[in-house]
Amino acid sequence: MDVMYLFKALLLGIVEGMTEFLPVSSTGHLILFGDWLSFDSGSDKVFEVVIQLGSILAVCWLYREKILRVLGGLMSGDAGARRFSLAVILAFFPSVVVGLAFGSKIKALFFNPTSVAIALIVGGLVILAVEARPRAPRVNDTERIGWRQALGIGAAQCLAMIPGTSRSGATIIGGMIGGLSRQTATEFSFFLAIPTMFGATFYDLLKHHDKIDASQMGGIAVGFVVAFLSALLVVKLLVRFIARHTFRGFAWYRIALGAAILLLR
Repeated sequence: MDVMYLFKALLLGIVEGMTEFLPVSSTGHLILFGDWLSFDSGSDKVFEVVIQLGSILAVCWLYREKILRVLGGLMSGDAGARRFSLAVILAFFPSVVVGLAFGSKIKALFFNPTSVAIALIVGGLVILAVEARPRAPRVNDTERIGWRQALGIGAAQCLAMIPGTSRSGATIIGGMIGGLSRQTATEFSFFLAIPTMFGATFYDLLKHHDKIDASQMGGIAVGFVVAFLSALLVVKLLVRFIARHTFRGFAWYRIALGAAILLLR
């Protein structure tokens, strides 16, 4: 087994876990670091998708009590649980349609450092614009998200299929524009990630399982586990951070990184 390949997979697992839930684009960072490390994950990019599942499982673990409470509420007919579940489904639906229709084309066109850099800068400018004009939130609880707001967040998530945009950034900012508080938008983004990333992972595995050989499995396993562990830490820290801070720091980081990539290429 190639030790250097496993070491690179470990580093990329750390990158994935640290960036998946920050508004800085985990996929974009994986592409950039993979390019810098000369890490070849294949044209199908299965490695990147599968290790993201490790990060999502970290959210499932941290929010297991709420997940179980919502499931119990659905069985008992609780109105709040039904409303929350419907919001997640509605927000998830647009990405299914767009992903199935254009997923392969998006990978072919935008999975490169230059596209990532441009998306990082544009996304950073959008975050600064939203933070410059804060709105009084109308929704402070994920169980009170309406269907229009859910669809708006789902539409925003579709933009994140372009690497460098950031799925979490798009959904959080989309939620804030729709009237959600910063904390509510962030928590909803966590829960929306569960069906989105589970679906993307299993779809890619089903589509490209014949392209995965035994030599890749060790790297995928290492990246998966490390992404899970690092995401556990980042999610806890992010929840504490947003209670007192805006996302402006992440916006300036995006802009600086994107500009550096364009200048150095």
